[in-house]
Amino acid sequence: MLKSSGAMALATLTSRVLGMVRVMVYAPFMGNTPVASAFILAFTIPNLFRRLLGEGALTAAFIPIFKKKEIHEGEQEMWRSANAVISGLLVATSLTCLIVMAGISVVLVRGTFKPETMLMLRLLRVMFPYMILVCLAAALIGMANARGHFFVPALGAAALNVVMIASVVFLAPRMGLGFPKEERSSHQIFALAIGVLAAGVAQIFFQVPSLYRDGFRFRWTSPWHDPTVREVIKKMLPASIGVAAFQLNIVITQSCSFWFDSTIVSTFDYSVRLMELPQGMFGISLATFLLPTLSGLAAEKKYTEFRQTLKQGLGYLAFVNLIAASISLVLAEPIVRLLFERGKFDATTTQRVSLALMCLAPGLLMFSMTNILARAFFALNDIKTPMKISIACLALNLVFALWLVRGYREAGLAVANSLSAVFNVWLLLHALRKKLSTLEFSDLWQVLAASLAAAVLAGEAAYLLRLLWETNIGHLTFTQKLGEVFVPMVCAGLIYWGVTLWLKVPGAQDILGLLRRRIAPTE
Repeated sequence: MLKSSGAMALATLTSRVLGMVRVMVYAPFMGNTPVASAFILAFTIPNLFRRLLGEGALTAAFIPIFKKKEIHEGEQEMWRSANAVISGLLVATSLTCLIVMAGISVVLVRGTFKPETMLMLRLLRVMFPYMILVCLAAALIGMANARGHFFVPALGAAALNVVMIASVVFLAPRMGLGFPKEERSSHQIFALAIGVLAAGVAQIFFQVPSLYRDGFRFRWTSPWHDPTVREVIKKMLPASIGVAAFQLNIVITQSCSFWFDSTIVSTFDYSVRLMELPQGMFGISLATFLLPTLSGLAAEKKYTEFRQTLKQGLGYLAFVNLIAASISLVLAEPIVRLLFERGKFDATTTQRVSLALMCLAPGLLMFSMTNILARAFFALNDIKTPMKISIACLALNLVFALWLVRGYREAGLAVANSLSAVFNVWLLLHALRKKLSTLEFSDLWQVLAASLAAAVLAGEAAYLLRLLWETNIGHLTFTQKLGEVFVPMVCAGLIYWGVTLWLKVPGAQDILGLLRRRIAPTE
């Protein structure tokens, strides 16, 4: 588990760092302006369908079936089923794309909206075909994960970010040159939209070599009346409702925020990007590893091993995410200042983004636990239960968000997300305990308590070091900003590592053992 998720974490870290570089590149010339919010809101729409038809519902429904085909019917039937599902996915996404783009064109011709709303719709029309590309990439990544490939597929997102960075650096400066300076950014933003499409193509081709070596060859296989496609659709519909609820929740809250204050969407998005770095580096990597692993154990009815693997995964997750949450909470402002504060991203924007990050940080472990617990249900071929819980919690999140956004703007959205994540985890654990009769998690709660105590201690140390640095050194130069972040961060990490080893937290001990074997392997 540590080797596979660790390799994925390295690949995901590469992707997330490149994603952060991408945000750092376009933050100075967009800041948290209405143009930035228009792009982010437009990009959210194809992501709704991506989650609906691609990496969320489809993966959750298809990968357990794909794994079962491999175990019980052999590789030939497994690949045939994969081709049928991919063929059906191409048909569904292409039809959806044509309908949506036609609808947007009609609205643009007949509608009269605010300039930022018109810009958002024009960007959406350019980017919407990304939905087809990323849905196909998500299916290929899921197949590769089920075959035991984790590192290279995870690097696909890194390729995506490289292409998007190139679009910002090389294409954006060449767009809008004939327009006044104050109008230029609304034309340069289309470079990012074009980069999104090119990145989707790159991500697909990045997945092909590993699957090709395993024997996969795409051949059109009629999805009509195919038993595997029918089974996937049957299982996918409940998951789609839950995923759609999640994405619709985002679209509704962002649209309302955009209407109330067109800078909220981009300000909140910067904080989310920062939170996704630790969450994606290990939480998503571990969850991706666990789905095929737990699916295999469930298919063989090894429920004792199923509980043990799930508990071990949650323990590792808590070990990594608690210190990440603690550092994000106490060093939010120095981190935002170091990464983004230049150009149109001024000190006021830094304060707004860092406050939102501080409100998201306490929910980091809950966000990641939700992914893992949901996959436990998916592995047990139960998609309805997490779907129902998801809808309930998303409704709660929507109520919180609409209530808090007017008074607290992006910080209100962050608080709403964190609160609903806590309820989500609690309900998932309760439902999973009923499904498995028992979870046998008593020692997990001890691990969580020990890791939390160590994270609090490390966070206090980081906070004191940050205050000392700010008082005696300041943050005027780049070197001072760098030290303000990394000196407290490294010290906090060492304190956390030492305390968790002293408290015999399994995650700390197992990772230390793995590092020792890598450095000095036994004969």
